[in-house]
This record gives sequence, C-alpha cells and structure tokens, in this order.
Amino acid sequence: MLDNVDIKLISLLTENGRETLSNLAKKVNLSISPCQTRVRRLESEGYIIGYSAKVDHQKLDLEHIAFVQVSLSDTRAQALKEFNKEVNNLIAVEQCHMIAGSFDYLLKVRSSNISDYRTLLSDHISSLPYVASTSTFVSMQTIKG
Repeated sequence: MLDNVDIKLISLLTENGRETLSNLAKKVNLSISPCQTRVRRLESEGYIIGYSAKVDHQKLDLEHIAFVQVSLSDTRAQALKEFNKEVNNLIAVEQCHMIAGSFDYLLKVRSSNISDYRTLLSDHISSLPYVASTSTFVSMQTIKG
C-alpha cells in the first residue's frame, strides 16, 4: 500500500528521474537512507518501472506531431497481435493506444514536417497489417506534454 510519501516520491521522480537522493529526501522530509529504501521498494514492487530522458524535439528536428486514427479491417486476436508487433517497429510512432470507439487505434507520430509525415503515413503506417483506413489530426501547439 502506498502512502503520501511514496506518492510524492513517484511524482518527484516523474518530473526528474535524475533527482539526487539527498534532494528527494529533503523534499519528502526523510533522511537519505529511508528515502533510498523507499525508492528501491517502489522500483522492486514495479511502481517505478524505469527512467527516461526528456529530449528537445526542436533540436532533433522532430517538432511535427500528428495524431492518427487507425481503423483495421480485422480486429480478431491474431490481427491485433500482428498490428501491435509491427507498429512497435516504427520509431516515429511515439505512442500507440487501442481505443474503444469508432476506430481501433490512436497513434501519436513525430516527424520533421508535413512532407515527411505524408511519406511516413503512405509508406509505413498505411502498410501496417490490417490497416483499412486512417485519419490524421495535426497538432498546432503542445500545451501540456
């Protein structure tokens, strides 16, 4: 069972996975040793499953964001499994969510510009197994990322 200190630690590490134990301990009013014990427990129990870097997409020339609705021609288990496997191989697909609604998947896709996105859509996304149709929504501005 998580308490308020555990939840605060998770929140702090979500914001900055490289925060020092010393700073974490101060922010949750613990000494370093009990703080480290809690963080290790959160990791070992699977509440914290990893750490990642936040990147500057502008410097990487990957500022163009599109959200793609994908409808499949077949939604039986094997078709979903094949789609899931192949979509994971597309590095430009930052997120992929199975949706309950009028379409099957929602993808968040990053590219350099609309031209690169169009090529990615036609050559890769539309060629994924069982893709029947797609619909694209281009992000004009990220408010909260």
